[in-house]
Amino acid sequence: MITIAAVAGAAAVAALSLPLDSPGIGWLITAIAATAAVSVAGVAKITTGPPPLVMRPIPWPRAEQFGWAAATIALIAVGTFRSAGWLFALCVVVATLTTALTLVDGRSMRSISVAYLMPLLAPLRALPWLARGLSRPDSGNTTRVRVVATAAVSVFLLLAFGALLASADSTFADALERLVPDLGVDTVFRWIFLGGFAALGIGGAAYLRVAPPDVSRLDRTEGRKVHRWEWAVPLSLLTVLFGLFVAVQAVSLLRGDLGVQEYADEARSGFWQLSWVVGLTLIVLAAAARWAPRAQATDRLLIRVILGALTVLTLVIAATAIHRIVLYTAEYGLTRLRVLVFCCELWFVFVLLLVLIAGRRIRAPWLPRVAVAAGVAALIGLAVANPDGMIAERNLQPHGDRPIDLGYLGDLSPDAVPALTESDRLTNDQLLCVLGRLNTGAMATTDDWRDWNLGEARARVLIATHGNPRVDCTP
Repeated sequence: MITIAAVAGAAAVAALSLPLDSPGIGWLITAIAATAAVSVAGVAKITTGPPPLVMRPIPWPRAEQFGWAAATIALIAVGTFRSAGWLFALCVVVATLTTALTLVDGRSMRSISVAYLMPLLAPLRALPWLARGLSRPDSGNTTRVRVVATAAVSVFLLLAFGALLASADSTFADALERLVPDLGVDTVFRWIFLGGFAALGIGGAAYLRVAPPDVSRLDRTEGRKVHRWEWAVPLSLLTVLFGLFVAVQAVSLLRGDLGVQEYADEARSGFWQLSWVVGLTLIVLAAAARWAPRAQATDRLLIRVILGALTVLTLVIAATAIHRIVLYTAEYGLTRLRVLVFCCELWFVFVLLLVLIAGRRIRAPWLPRVAVAAGVAALIGLAVANPDGMIAERNLQPHGDRPIDLGYLGDLSPDAVPALTESDRLTNDQLLCVLGRLNTGAMATTDDWRDWNLGEARARVLIATHGNPRVDCTP
């Protein structure tokens, strides 16, 4: 009953607190409630009948799983401090991966992939499990009646005393009115939808917490071996191809054949090219660990030389792409896409360095988890750095005759308002134009408490000090 009550309580918190269309503190409250519910989940203790022949204790989470859980909370907490919707959406997507790694202890790429799918399938097993908990013979009707009576008394007390206190003080009545939404049809339907969806997800997570699947068999990298020439020849040819590409890039860079605009085109296409290159390098490493023979010293030497050369050449390609995006950003300014491209390329470089380190012992079961952890840490660091604020600050710096794009500045999130108000490059009319464009839509209305976040609250205060403009006069 404790597990069922915890899942139901967390689902109720999600239904009341979760804002679906914007970041806000409601996401953090829901994440904390769900984490608490999953933490207290357990199996029913047998109190009647003969004792079971086999007891399956709930495994204690590893220290690494506690780290993934903390990363999940940190990613969801971004919506409490930043108002940039694109950044929070990215954090929510990555939080689904860290949640899966919290519940299922995946280590290799195969087990991590399976762990990511487990939370999607777990609700199908959790529904009958929770249903059996509700219909346990030893729980008795008396317990269920007491639970219902306790809930009814609690609701009655809150309604009665809440109404009295609201009528006694207008300030408390206003606060209570903001906390309690209007009980319309759309609100009730939203509660039912969010509560049911949250109950499925939290119930599945509780099921995985109590009975986690064993994915350790997927972590084995030893498989059927092939002859050394069957993998060494194609990978050697691939290394030569990479070497030719790097040589052409070096000659072009030294001669200065590409202008700024050509660098822009190459930077965008090179990002996707680099993604494929890094993916190919990781796949090659995984294939070599599984199929390339390494019993003899010659085999191990071939693995180190070929894969090492391929990784080093990929690092050179990554450095070239980073150089181009830096030049392009310095010439044309910073945008959200360019920030993401730059961060992704730095993460690719880090993964390639991990591949080189792994080549020392050939076998590296830690590499996938360290790569994922580095990506999560980079995303959290980006949120702390306030990317929209950085974009506004960078684009307001003088650079030749480049004009200030007031329209793009007005399309940023309220996180950019502090940088805009502190800059001395905007005239008062330009600043009012940008602030007026930002102070529309959701910013112009009083937010519900579920949507509250620190970035938007600070922006409202700063905009109010400049007359609270609401006229969009940007081109």
